[in-house]
Amino acid sequence: MANRVLQSLFLCFLLYSCSQLEKAEEFIAGLPPEEQYKKDENISDEIFEIWQNRKQKGLDESLQIELPYLESGTFKPRNFGIYSYETYMMPGEILEAEVITDSSSTLVFTDIYKKEPSSESFYKVHSGDAVQKVLKFEIKEKGLYKLIFQPEIEANTPFQIKIQRSPAYTFPVAEGENSDIGSYWGDIRDGGKREHKGIDIFATRGTPVLAAVEGRIRFSGEKGLGGKQVWLWDRRRKQSLYYAHLDSIVPDIKKVKAGDTLGFVGNTGNAEFTPSHLHFGIYKKGQGAVDPLGYVHLPGHIGDENISKEEFSERLTIATHKAGLRKKPSSSNSKLIKTGVIGEILYVQGKSTEWFHVRDSQDRPMFIHESQVKSVN
Repeated sequence: MANRVLQSLFLCFLLYSCSQLEKAEEFIAGLPPEEQYKKDENISDEIFEIWQNRKQKGLDESLQIELPYLESGTFKPRNFGIYSYETYMMPGEILEAEVITDSSSTLVFTDIYKKEPSSESFYKVHSGDAVQKVLKFEIKEKGLYKLIFQPEIEANTPFQIKIQRSPAYTFPVAEGENSDIGSYWGDIRDGGKREHKGIDIFATRGTPVLAAVEGRIRFSGEKGLGGKQVWLWDRRRKQSLYYAHLDSIVPDIKKVKAGDTLGFVGNTGNAEFTPSHLHFGIYKKGQGAVDPLGYVHLPGHIGDENISKEEFSERLTIATHKAGLRKKPSSSNSKLIKTGVIGEILYVQGKSTEWFHVRDSQDRPMFIHESQVKSVN
């Protein structure tokens, strides 16, 4: 009897040890979030394959949006919804995406992809947190990016998708606005002999010039075309920020925080015959001058949109004889995907301002204006 008890205890210990070892191996190896989700929820291979295939469909789709972007809707269980959006991004911009749901336990998987420069394919550059339903990523290369949101299979909750961009740096002129930028990267100089390697921010003489990021001052003084100038080293990004044409410089500055005053706007150097402004440039180690606009361009406002559930019929029908179904939620600068006909049924994904995000009978995503459709009871 005692031997049986010992054998049972040993077997339990062995099973427990194997279980713990398996968990430890998973922790060390790190299952991909989707695979961990499949394991945790005990999802069958067949259902999981259908769900995974929707991600590939999202990669093949090409709806376009301008940022900031807000869409509201309802996730439905086993609807296998996929939300895919393309937008152009610049270095120095921080892309932030968030999915807000009524149910805090709902998982939403978010990935960002970048288009290959010489092909139509996209490759993944970053994934968000499926539990927190957030993604944040600083853009390092300009180009076309694709965001894909995929709710878990059994998701059943109203949602809001919020996507916005923000600059990595503080605006370098006190109380400055985007409209104060009067000259951009690549503008012609000296009758075509050279191109502008920065941006010019116009302001009243004496306006404070600010450190756009925490860092160390590598040079401050007067020399060459830039006149009175300051060079600020951003150690994290391994690049130098160049402030030129200052009227005066704060003396003895060595280490600064974002927002500290470096000097004051002027027109020294080769800007003596132009209105006072700050020439702001960025020079990346090993690369040279880069376009600084994305690092400082201030973001547009994104509001909160509360849409009643009555507006979210699962199906709509086209109410006009001809309806434009578009690539973007806009009637201007938006490619027409197809012309819908009266009575055609559309399936609602969500809504952004006055535009419904829908799919047609062939499962193609598109946008249609609310004035061209009505709910199907």
